[in-house]
Amino acid sequence: MSIALPPQVTPRAFARLAEINTGAAAPRALRVAVEGGGCSGFQYDLKLEEAAAEDDLILEGQGQRVLIDPVSLPFLENATIDFTDELIGARFVVQNPNASASCGCGISFSM
Repeated sequence: MSIALPPQVTPRAFARLAEINTGAAAPRALRVAVEGGGCSGFQYDLKLEEAAAEDDLILEGQGQRVLIDPVSLPFLENATIDFTDELIGARFVVQNPNASASCGCGISFSM
């Protein structure tokens, strides 16, 4: 599969992942996936995992890893994975130029 521009991960997101993994016996990677559902048609599923699948795209920085499965990859072309710490809460976010609309929660989107 050929992706024109793979997703990018900001230094801030890698730094937060490093904080999460500080002192962990087995550092975990952040998995970013796209699933059907949510109020706009698709939704992001972000979770920590110990190991990558054989066919995952692995984005690395600051000694940390972000995993993206091949099914989700086309939906995340040219997207940016970031970490925000705002009044409403701290969380990993996906800034996706492919999304034509998104929900107020930032987890659900349509294309």
